[in-house]
Amino acid sequence: MAAHETVFNPDDRYNAFLTVCRKAPHSDGKLAGIAVAVKDNISTQGIETTCASKILKGYIPPYDAHVVDLLKQSGAAIAGKTNMDEFGMGTTTENSAFGPTLNPCDTTRVPGGSSGGSAAAIAAGMVRMALGTDTGGSIRCPAAFCGIVGLKPTYGRVSRYGLIAYANSLEQIGPMAGTVSDVSLLMQVIAGYDRRDSTSYNKPYTHTPNPDIKGLTIGIPQEYFGAGVDPRVAEVTKRAIFRLEELGATALPCSIPSMEYALAAYYVTCTSEASSNLARFDGVRYGPAADTKKSWHDAYREVRRAGFGAEVRRRIMLGTFALSSGYYGKYYAKAQIARENVKKDFARIFSEVDVIAGPTMPTIAFKLGEKSDPLSMYLADILTVPVNLANIPAISVPCGKVDGMPVGLQIMGKPFEDERVVDVAFAYEQVAA
Repeated sequence: MAAHETVFNPDDRYNAFLTVCRKAPHSDGKLAGIAVAVKDNISTQGIETTCASKILKGYIPPYDAHVVDLLKQSGAAIAGKTNMDEFGMGTTTENSAFGPTLNPCDTTRVPGGSSGGSAAAIAAGMVRMALGTDTGGSIRCPAAFCGIVGLKPTYGRVSRYGLIAYANSLEQIGPMAGTVSDVSLLMQVIAGYDRRDSTSYNKPYTHTPNPDIKGLTIGIPQEYFGAGVDPRVAEVTKRAIFRLEELGATALPCSIPSMEYALAAYYVTCTSEASSNLARFDGVRYGPAADTKKSWHDAYREVRRAGFGAEVRRRIMLGTFALSSGYYGKYYAKAQIARENVKKDFARIFSEVDVIAGPTMPTIAFKLGEKSDPLSMYLADILTVPVNLANIPAISVPCGKVDGMPVGLQIMGKPFEDERVVDVAFAYEQVAA
């Protein structure tokens, strides 16, 4: 594809976009002529940004997120804002206030979430690359379900300035595309220091993928192939790891005992942070205007009940409870101890191996409406949330199919070794093509 060609097909049969833009791209820069889709929780100056929530319908940011500034400077055109689970809370992109996104691989199935619109837009050929965000797997899950590539960078490597916050200590903006090379190219543009983000590190990304992985050691956690993982998904993933061994890597068994508590620690942490972050949507500064004739309490409650969907309200209540007097130590404080144990387990394993590999998701994409029970939906995140708790990089790359649906291979790396996980994914992609 020539660098000057603008490729954007706005024929959206999958409800991947909430807003479509038609601005012309620049003629120079790393992404000259390329249309990039942007998840709808990333601020775009002059373009409606809703987080797929009724409470932000009509909100037009007065500024660009840092990553959007960088896209424009690189010559890219903003293709539009993509659908998502409301405020990033979900694994299916069914929790959008504006209707679910459909999986282009099978329109009876979900595309994954919460960056499902970005993944579907790429899988359907509407755009070449997109930005997503990943709080507990929200880039890697839809990448796996839609058969594309998605990178969750090391926490702090990409600025979060302009990202509408859900869970500050977990979430990260990252690149999504049809190939590892394009993910790496987009990462070159968006990574680097931003003084406006207090969590930002001065770690630019200038890497070109290298398929040589001879001598690399790969940890294979037994927990990633245990209870809850579809045996067919496990088998496809094991075959992919064997291909990496054929390329000269060595696979070593390992264990992450803290996985037993990771999911609980994640949901206590993310809901607590969401409870605080979403308190600003009060009908005064954001959202539909509150009825000022009523008491503040009644007006605030009515605005939020009308503006937030069921899953967002559920997570706000869970987080408020976890932070409440008498329960903080019982829930939130314990979750932070469990989170430290996850970090320690990864550090221990990475003292012996270069990367860790396993399935991205325990199953293939669900049928629409299949995960109506919140608990079953939360359990689907078991293989992705440990990465966010540990703030390490991870990439999902397609590695085969089950029942005609894509399966993702997840490669996890040491902090700030995003380049290495990209190389392993690239090496697999070259032999799998």
